[in-house]
Amino acid sequence: MIRINLLGVERTKTRKFPTFTVQTQQITIACGLILAVSVGGVGWWYWTLKQTKAQVETDIVAAQQQQQQLQPVLAEVKQFEGRRAQLQQRVQLIEQLRAGQTIPVQLLDHLSRSIPELLWLTEMEQKGDALTIQGRSNTLGATADFVTNLKASTLIAGDPELNTEVETLPAGAQGQPAVEIYKFTVRATLNKAEAITAIATAPAGMPAAGGGGGGAAVR
Repeated sequence: MIRINLLGVERTKTRKFPTFTVQTQQITIACGLILAVSVGGVGWWYWTLKQTKAQVETDIVAAQQQQQQLQPVLAEVKQFEGRRAQLQQRVQLIEQLRAGQTIPVQLLDHLSRSIPELLWLTEMEQKGDALTIQGRSNTLGATADFVTNLKASTLIAGDPELNTEVETLPAGAQGQPAVEIYKFTVRATLNKAEAITAIATAPAGMPAAGGGGGGAAVR
């Protein structure tokens, strides 16, 4: 009689281990090298950044110390600049006073010498290089002599312009007849270069000479 074992025989399972090929090992080594290089690069970059930060901080401290050392010098330079500006303002003021006030003094001196008899001035106005003189005279000849004397000075540039008109004074209360006089206006141009030279060479405190006319208002 034949017997058949239907339960079967329990077989022992064998465990398979992974096998490493040469190519797999090369890939693993390459990945490891890349990782090591990356970590080294990051570390070097961090170290360089740290060194740069320390150098910048050192430079800032040195600059602050240098600034503190230069503070007294900067203060002296600033004070010197302020003094120089004040001196320049004073020099400009002196030049303005010299050019704006002393030239009329020279003109008054020349005008007082140029005024003939029977003529008097009523107003003189200066605006820059332009000079305007107004006055009265009893004769046209006196007016012409005044203009001739005026342009003889080096303080006057070119020929003055003369405008005249007849002005009638009303009759007096005591039966005095009406009088006709000549009202004139002279416009001339100043030669400031000659005037400044005359001022520089003239002795200080030179008095103006008197003349035939007076009482002119100077502006």
